[in-house]
Amino acid sequence: MPPLRTALLQSSGHPGDPARNLKVLDAAAERAAADGAGLLIAPEMFLTGYAIGDGVQELAEPADGPGGQVAAAIAAAHGLAVLYGYPERDQARPEVVYNSARLVGPDGTELANYRKTHLFGCFERDAFTPGDTPVVQADLGGLTVGILICYDVEFPENVRAHALAGTDLLVVPTAQMHPFQFVAESLVPVRAFESQMYIAYVNRTGPEGEFDFVGLSCLASPDGTTRTRAGRAEELVIGDADPELLAASRTTNPYLRDRRPGLYGALT
Repeated sequence: MPPLRTALLQSSGHPGDPARNLKVLDAAAERAAADGAGLLIAPEMFLTGYAIGDGVQELAEPADGPGGQVAAAIAAAHGLAVLYGYPERDQARPEVVYNSARLVGPDGTELANYRKTHLFGCFERDAFTPGDTPVVQADLGGLTVGILICYDVEFPENVRAHALAGTDLLVVPTAQMHPFQFVAESLVPVRAFESQMYIAYVNRTGPEGEFDFVGLSCLASPDGTTRTRAGRAEELVIGDADPELLAASRTTNPYLRDRRPGLYGALT
């Protein structure tokens, strides 16, 4: 099975302007496809912007809303899967909004939709309802792709749940701000090693409202290395999620085999 070439779009786009953000996504998809990528990942809340205040309610839409339809068309036009963050309005309860990430396949069909389960800070807790499905997955190019969003990956239980469910590549659109850059630099590669998977951590960058996003997007590998790493500026970086390396690493690393679940009940 060939590696899944994965493109990480590190960008804050144009907060409050979904139409312009979709143009940024389209340009990135064209570049990623030209480099042979099968998956393009955009950051948390990329469709609308993150620090947009009341714009969260104003710009929220269902998963298959206008922005979602354009994103699906972009994926189909360039023949690669696309994952993007957005504020999702619950169709049954329009007053409920989730911080979500949606994965569409290279033919434009929806493969998965995930709602952030661990909300960070007063802004998110005031704006969003937390999701309650911890593991959301899809098959892409023979790999099992799982989704978390930003703060979710900082809980080892979340990542281990994905490992036990068979996730090979965990995609994490994020809005990681100063002074927490150690998460991108240190924590994410450790999560990839301890749970034996690839983790694509894709951040916003630069000042936005009261926040200063740190960039440093990366594709962390199960062997403890970082396959690609962005700097602090807007950037498109590409790395391979290699099934052969993943299989070899899982054979060598005994963490998942040596677990003793019977001892861990008190943790929950």
